[in-house]
Amino acid sequence: MAETQVWRVDPNAPDLEHTPQIQAAAEKLVQGEIVAFPTETVYGLGGNAKLQDSVRKIYEAKGRPSDNPLIVHVANLEQVREICTEIHPVAQKLIHAFWPGPLTLVLPSRGTVSNAVTAGLSTVAIRMPSHPVARAVISASNLPIAAPSANRSGRPSPTQAEHVFHDLDGRIAGILDGGETGVGVESTVVDCTTTPITILRPGGITKEQLIEVVGPVSDDPGLVRSDQAPKAPGMKYKHYAPSATMYLVPAGESRIRELISSEKAKGRRVGVLTTEEKQGGYPDADVLLVCGRRSEPSTVAHHLFDVLRHFDQKKVDVIFSETFDQKGIGKAVMNRLSKAAGGRILD
Repeated sequence: MAETQVWRVDPNAPDLEHTPQIQAAAEKLVQGEIVAFPTETVYGLGGNAKLQDSVRKIYEAKGRPSDNPLIVHVANLEQVREICTEIHPVAQKLIHAFWPGPLTLVLPSRGTVSNAVTAGLSTVAIRMPSHPVARAVISASNLPIAAPSANRSGRPSPTQAEHVFHDLDGRIAGILDGGETGVGVESTVVDCTTTPITILRPGGITKEQLIEVVGPVSDDPGLVRSDQAPKAPGMKYKHYAPSATMYLVPAGESRIRELISSEKAKGRRVGVLTTEEKQGGYPDADVLLVCGRRSEPSTVAHHLFDVLRHFDQKKVDVIFSETFDQKGIGKAVMNRLSKAAGGRILD
């Protein structure tokens, strides 16, 4: 593929849909090419959800397993009706409460999108992003856009255009650079074909928020189902991983200090993921990266993927991370950290 184009666009520009940058990106999508764009969660890598060849390009660019379904991004409810056979009453409540926004709904598929999007399942994952650039390019293309995170598979998700360029330069047609994303972790994925609804992936909308709207909500057991095909992204494979081996340390500061000493005695370069409140607790760490404020979990979510990528730049051999309360968005943070660490937890 030719060099990846980068179109810088002001998310607050008037009549954004008709700016030259949005039109250029939309034209690529109509031609069957794949383009990265910002959403309110992370940058997505978009392609025509109806076109098998376009979806294949997404999997190839990411190096993503083809049995891992993709989320379809839409700009309006008409597109939802074209893709889904029905919108259950519970799903209607969720749409009214949280769309546009960081919530993905798994609904019965009408079969109008490529089988490569649904990984052959009878359901389809769909959401309406709130980011103005995402909405503009979807509207300008007049297509449902299949879009996983715009990174190489297994790497931390991108929250800045430069992250996308680092991973995918030369592998995709273009990148719409709309600045840094907001939420920082991907959308919550909810299976609306079960009673009660089931969270398949925690994310930008919390379980507590869902319960307020629809009542009881289930969690998929472990969010990893080895006995069946995954219904949503992030359920089956290792994700978000920095290059260094990473461990989660629930015991806190004193245990992490012991681990730092042990690893440094072996000649290893040690990184620690911490928060503003505890950044003075690890004077012997080779690399100390602050990931927001423990008192404000949303700031941890916002900075998480950027911090994981920074560890790669610092060339550490091992990373020890603090853990977080799993209330609210902390559940999404711990889900991503657990996957980044490959499930390695040191008691």
